Amino acid sequence: MSKKSFLVFLSARDIALAFIGVVPSSKSSLRDGTDLDSEANMQNYSANKSDQELNQQPQEPEESLGQCRQTEKEHGWRKVVRNFNPRWFTVNMGTGIVSIVLYNLPYNGRWLYWISVVIFCLNVALFVTFFLISVVHYTLYPWIWKEIIQQPGDSLFLGTFPMGLATIINMIVYVCVPAWGYRAVQLAWGLWWIDVALSLVCCLFVPFTMMYYYETSLSEMTADWIFPVVSTIVAAASGGVVAEVLPNPTHALWTVLASYVLWGTGVPLAMVVLVIYFQRLTAHNLPPREVIVSVFLPLGPLGQGGFGIMQLGKVAMDIFPKTSTLAPSTINPGEVLYVVGWLVATVLWGFGLVWLFFAVASLATERFRFPFGFGWWSFTFPLGVFTASTTQMGKELPSRFFNVFGTITAVSVTLLWILVSFHTIKNAASGELFIAPSSKNLKKKRKDVRATV
Repeated sequence: MSKKSFLVFLSARDIALAFIGVVPSSKSSLRDGTDLDSEANMQNYSANKSDQELNQQPQEPEESLGQCRQTEKEHGWRKVVRNFNPRWFTVNMGTGIVSIVLYNLPYNGRWLYWISVVIFCLNVALFVTFFLISVVHYTLYPWIWKEIIQQPGDSLFLGTFPMGLATIINMIVYVCVPAWGYRAVQLAWGLWWIDVALSLVCCLFVPFTMMYYYETSLSEMTADWIFPVVSTIVAAASGGVVAEVLPNPTHALWTVLASYVLWGTGVPLAMVVLVIYFQRLTAHNLPPREVIVSVFLPLGPLGQGGFGIMQLGKVAMDIFPKTSTLAPSTINPGEVLYVVGWLVATVLWGFGLVWLFFAVASLATERFRFPFGFGWWSFTFPLGVFTASTTQMGKELPSRFFNVFGTITAVSVTLLWILVSFHTIKNAASGELFIAPSSKNLKKKRKDVRATV
């Protein structure tokens, strides 16, 4: 600050003090008693102030820099734990849907049943392992949680946890309830309510964080936006499966009504995302080669939404008369929901065919050659739930077409699961999959911190 500008500041201060009735002293001084009337004192004060600010500035960056250095020194199991991220639960989603599809295959056999049971047990083991690693991950590195919330690459995949859990709940109903009885029913129902709470948090909280934290453009949008939204759709479909085995009609009614609400929170919002994604594809071309497999993701809400609304209508047709819901007179209101559910599922299935064509055509433009990544699991779950919707329609309609088409897609999903699992194990063994997006952002942050210091 020049002497002239400083004197102007003092004059303005004296005028303000006089206006409020305070008479300034003949010597201008600060709270610490520093005399500002001489130019030498003014320069010394400015120099000391600058030194104090400079000494205080690096405190926060040094903490972040220490975290970055600590992260880069980690090896072995600590490296695996540090770089673990929610994307790993897509493995549960893909593995779980394969077990469900094989169990409900139209042309089934005893050997396919036992294969589905083995894959189900594998899925449970993977889910427990990933859950324990996540607990250790956020215990050792609690500050990473903020990084994940503020990074769209990670936060969008938080919904994979409840969706992976939902596949386990369905198989508990299919496999464990006939073998273990009421205890398995209680287990499935209790886990389902936990899944409902987690799905609602993901469906509501994650999109809001996108509005609050992120500034993105249409060209940067990906189909990953569907992940947090589709979690409630998966929970709704799972609710229809659980309600069918609940012995108490009132409990079954609560489950069905809650599932309809979950379906209503997810499907309309998923349609909004699909509209935006369609505009992104038409305005800015196909996604990059590295993430082009994500074009299969729109099949998720369409397939699972169709299966869920049919399953809920099927259960409502049985539960509503028992509980006198909607005061039935000459007709069963559950039958109305069943017919409407089939109609909505048929429309969603037809819309799914459109996105299936877009997905296959998009891969054909790359000659079906693209690098491996977690996006490859986008093949399995969306195609799997679309297969589940197809086979469910085959059960409700006297048509062999849906049974044959469902069997073809089920075999395709199983083969894709084997292929993706092989590449996942191969890349996990080499350590290539244990580089989380948040770790890349942390390394970038370290460069910024060094530049600041």
